[in-house]
Amino acid sequence: MSLRLYNTMTRQKEEFIPQQSGKVGIYACGPTTYNFFHLGNARMLVAFDMIRRYFAYKGFDVNYVQNFTDVDDKIIKLAREEGVEALAFANKYIDEYFTDAKALNILPATVHPKASEHIDEILKIIQGLLDANLAYVVNGDVYFAVNRFRGYGKLSGRNLEDMQAGARVEVDERKRHPMDFALWKAAKPEEPAWESPWGMGRPGWHIECTAMSLKYLGAGFDIHGGGGDLVFPHHENEIAQSEGYLRGRKFAHYWIHTAFLTVNQEKMSKSLGNFFTVRELLQHFPGEVLRFYLLSTHYRSLLDFDDHKLAEAQKALARLQTSVRLVSEALNRLNKTDSDLNGENKVKDSVLIQAANQARGDFVEAMDDDFNSSLAYASLFELAKVINSNLGAKEPDVNGLLIARQTLLELGGVLGFDLANPASLAAQAEADDGILASVMDVLVEVRNRSRKKKDWETADFIRDALKEINIVIEDTPQGTNWRLKNKSG
Repeated sequence: MSLRLYNTMTRQKEEFIPQQSGKVGIYACGPTTYNFFHLGNARMLVAFDMIRRYFAYKGFDVNYVQNFTDVDDKIIKLAREEGVEALAFANKYIDEYFTDAKALNILPATVHPKASEHIDEILKIIQGLLDANLAYVVNGDVYFAVNRFRGYGKLSGRNLEDMQAGARVEVDERKRHPMDFALWKAAKPEEPAWESPWGMGRPGWHIECTAMSLKYLGAGFDIHGGGGDLVFPHHENEIAQSEGYLRGRKFAHYWIHTAFLTVNQEKMSKSLGNFFTVRELLQHFPGEVLRFYLLSTHYRSLLDFDDHKLAEAQKALARLQTSVRLVSEALNRLNKTDSDLNGENKVKDSVLIQAANQARGDFVEAMDDDFNSSLAYASLFELAKVINSNLGAKEPDVNGLLIARQTLLELGGVLGFDLANPASLAAQAEADDGILASVMDVLVEVRNRSRKKKDWETADFIRDALKEINIVIEDTPQGTNWRLKNKSG
C-alpha cells in the first residue's frame, strides 16, 4: 500500500508522489511568539512532528521547515505593555518554545526561520507582485488585489463575491476590495520597521511564509500545512500571493491541516481565553503523556480537552512502557542482550515473532492511510498484549522476546516515544512510594487489629509475608513501624 494523505485542496485522500524521488519538503506554519504555546498549538506541532518522523522511517530525506512569526501586532502591543523591545520580546518566547517542544519530544526543524530575518526576500516578492499588477500602494502600505488573482478561494472553498457581500462595514476604505490584504505595513511610532521602496514599514503576516517557504523549499514543494484555523485567510492568501508571484506555477502540491482541539466543544484559543499552555500542563503531566494524548485521536478529528483523558493517556502509555520493562527484566535474568538476536534462524511459528511482524504490518498500514496514529497505537497495544502473555513461559522464546521488544521500541520511536526510558519514571517512582506508604498503613492497621483480637495467625502471616518481599515490621512501645530492608539494611 502506498502512502496516502488527505489534501485539503482537493478534499480527498491522494497518493503521495514526491517532487524529487526519495525526498520530501514540508513547510509547517509555526507559532506567533507572544506567549507560551497552548495545547491547541501543540496538537498541530506534535502531529507534524509525527508526520516528519514517519517520512524518515519510510526512508525519505526530509527537509522540514517550521517558521516563527516574530513581527506581529500582538507582539508589538504586549511588548509595549511590558516596556521591552518587540523583537527581544518575541525572541524570549522563541526560547521558551524550544523548552516546551523538547518536553513534548518535538524534533527541531531542519530550519527555523524568523520573519524578521527575511525582509530582503519579502521585499523582492512584493515588488514582483506590484510588477505583475497584483498589488497596489496606498500611503506606504502595499495591498494584494484579490480580484486580480483567478482562483482566489480554491483552498477554503469560499466565493469571492459572497465574501464581498458579507464583508464588515468597518472595513478599511483604502482597500479596493474588502478582502484585499496587507503585504507591507507603513511604519508607526515605536514599532519595528525596515526600509523599503514604499517607505519605512514591516511585513504583513501572510507574506512572510511565502518568502521563507520559497527560500528553503523552492516553488512546487511537497507539503504545506498547519492548524485548521489557518486555511482561511492565511493559507488562502499565501496561495494567491505565491502563485501570483510565480506567474501561475504551483506553490505547494499537498495541504495538510489538523483539526481543532476544543474545550467544552469550543475551539481552544488565546482570543477566547479558554486555553491551557503546555507549560502549565507540564506541571501536572510529563511531556510524553501530553504527546500520547494528542496523538490518540486522528489529526483530522476534533479532540475535546479533558484532564481525565490525560490521566487515561498516562495509564495507557505506562502499559507499553511496562511491557518493554518486563521483557528487559526477563532477558536480563537470562543474561541475554540484542547481540544474541538470531536473525538467520528465526522460528517461523514463534508466537512472538508472528505478533511482531503483524504489529509492524498493521502499524505501516495505519500510518500509510493518512497518518492514522490512533490505529497505529492499536498495533502497539496488541503486540504488548502478546508479549505480556508470553513472559511466564517455562522455556522463554529468547529470540521472540528480543524481536518483539525491538519492534515495540522501533514503532514507538516513530511516534516519538522512548518506551525504554520513560520521562515519567522519576515521577512514577515517587507516586509508587506514596501508594506503598498508603497500602502499608492499611496492612499495619489490619495487623494491629488482629493482635488485639489475639488472632496471632493472621498477624504473623502479614508479618512473615511482608518479610518475604523485604518489608520489615517492627513492634515498639511507641507503636508498629515498617521499613524496606533493601533501603536500610
